[in-house]
Amino acid sequence: MTEENTRPASLKGFSTRAVHAGESRQKPYGSLTTPIIQTSTYTFENSQAVIAHMQRKMAELPLLRGEYGRYTNPTRETVERKLAELDGCEEAMLVASGMAAITTVFLTLLSAGDHLIITEDCYRKTREFALTFLRRLGIGISFVPVEDLEALESAVTPRTRLIFTELPTNPYLRVVDLPRLVEIAHRHGCLLVVDSTFATPFNIRPADYGADLVIHSGTKYLGGHNDLLAGSVAGPADIIHKLKDAQNMLGPTIDPHAAYLLLRGIKTLSLRVQRHNENGQRVAEFLESHPAVRRVFYPGLPSHPDHAIAKKLMAGFGGVVSFEIEGDMERTMRFIDALKIPYVGPSLGGVESIIEQPALMSHFALDKQERERMGIKDELVRYALGIEDADDLIADLKQALDSIL
Repeated sequence: MTEENTRPASLKGFSTRAVHAGESRQKPYGSLTTPIIQTSTYTFENSQAVIAHMQRKMAELPLLRGEYGRYTNPTRETVERKLAELDGCEEAMLVASGMAAITTVFLTLLSAGDHLIITEDCYRKTREFALTFLRRLGIGISFVPVEDLEALESAVTPRTRLIFTELPTNPYLRVVDLPRLVEIAHRHGCLLVVDSTFATPFNIRPADYGADLVIHSGTKYLGGHNDLLAGSVAGPADIIHKLKDAQNMLGPTIDPHAAYLLLRGIKTLSLRVQRHNENGQRVAEFLESHPAVRRVFYPGLPSHPDHAIAKKLMAGFGGVVSFEIEGDMERTMRFIDALKIPYVGPSLGGVESIIEQPALMSHFALDKQERERMGIKDELVRYALGIEDADDLIADLKQALDSIL
């Protein structure tokens, strides 16, 4: 659907675009905020209006109105326009969750006999979907270390269609050499898909380096308040149109109210991410200095294996810090239980700090040997810092770490 947008085309600042991009200046009823269009269906004035709508649809012309809530919604479309601009892409698709974005991309762009390459140290459910659903559909899967692009290129076959990576990865925050990966992918005729949830468009825009599709779990930093589920894919218009056709059939439609919450969250994205970046850097530096911590994984630290490439690519390094406690599972549990500020739980990117021990949370169903094969140690901690004051977060960490010495 088209919508008049009268904001100046010269807006360049990220915060200004986060507030105004994709939104028409004059909104229904003179409202300052984009309204929630809470409807499952759209009605027509008469039969001729139905014919005119269907003729435009068959001619693949831009639609002037909605037809059914699974296909389109004005609130959702506003968020899609905003995300496309922030990601530096032609168009974007908004869906019900980050996993819905990933699975829609895989199911739409891969067929039986095709081959997919995924870099390791990725979100566990992405890995599981590939190994279960995609393999069952006859799609070949290869996992390669994110830091070994020679191994990645060696894994490319004539049937390779997609290369998928996270930037940074979860949970070790590896940062791939994106320009080199883009060159490899395109030289072999592959599409490169980047899940940039941990970075957000504020810290890096993968499309600026040539990535074909950019995925976000809007549940995290984009929404920013731990109160919604959403996912997005941004990229060239022809690919996004294919994905939207698939979305209409598969049905991972986001609720208009969740789309509105996401729209509201994005408006403060740059302010929040700057605080996340600051907190991440300060907390990582503190943790690296404490004797109860064995190792810290944060791209902003010179000790991180990808520090040099992260400095070159990223405006900031985010609010997630992973680290290993000096000890074992029980000692790590005692440390987490001694903390006063963060909530214990999954997810990240909200204003509240959240901490988890992956061996007890995301990887609990696996035995120790299998976890360790995936690089998940019992004493690994992932701390998703919120926007609280860094001094308070550090003081809380100090008292908890001191308690286990």
